[in-house]
Amino acid sequence: MSLRFANRWISRSTRLFSTTATSRLENVDPSKAEVAAKLAERTMKRFWKHAWVKEEADGCTVMLDKRNLRTPNGRHIVKFTSAQRPLAYLTAAEWEAQTESLKSHSLPLTSIIARAFDALDPTRAEDPRVRDQVIDKLMTYFDTDATCYHEDYPEVLTQLQEQHWKPLIAWASENYGVQINTTTGIFAVGQPAETREKLRAVVDQMCPLELAAFERAVMSSKSFLIGLALVKNALTVEQAAQAAHVEMNAQIDRWGEVEDSHDVEREYIRQTLGSVAAVVMDKH
Repeated sequence: MSLRFANRWISRSTRLFSTTATSRLENVDPSKAEVAAKLAERTMKRFWKHAWVKEEADGCTVMLDKRNLRTPNGRHIVKFTSAQRPLAYLTAAEWEAQTESLKSHSLPLTSIIARAFDALDPTRAEDPRVRDQVIDKLMTYFDTDATCYHEDYPEVLTQLQEQHWKPLIAWASENYGVQINTTTGIFAVGQPAETREKLRAVVDQMCPLELAAFERAVMSSKSFLIGLALVKNALTVEQAAQAAHVEMNAQIDRWGEVEDSHDVEREYIRQTLGSVAAVVMDKH
């Protein structure tokens, strides 16, 4: 997702969230809103009338009526910086788009943000060890990264690997000055200890929000390298999705598409990776 798109969205949504919502919220009873919010946490029902963005001199805050947006653990999501203004408006849009019942799958940005606040920020997390545990788990995806396991046939698969995986490995190798081993055999390929140390150091340096986005990208694409390239702006969302679906696309080319399976998977991966790109857009 480009910043230009986000800015276009802001120009439209500012009228929706800021201009109209503020005047409508004057009659909201805070005590009733609090009761409704607690009820919604139990029933997953919409308790707010309007999601909007409160603009301030040093940033902005996503609001549900007169309440700050909170994480599932009840923490207020702190103010978004000026650079994160597009993210704030996109997050508000997720909540404004909810119908009578909340749908967690339609809150991908909020999910990543809450993960960062509740689990991956050592200064706020209930268990500061979670961050290191998450990084440990992510490194295991590098050890078994599908993009490092290539096939010699069929031709359609080797062409897709050549198009989507080899440039990705070349980027990571050149950008971080590391050696990444690949194989066409059936046995596991090991990665050099120096490579693992350098790439882990890259992940260690991520802020909580970037780490949460990276975790989501890796878990959805099943690839450490695809996730890393996406959060570091080396791949677009579409390129990352194509890289994640190399094997699936080769199967479709050979056997045809399975309705309500392949098409659903395509939409899911693009929505998920799109939310990742939106979260880290201020870093590029």
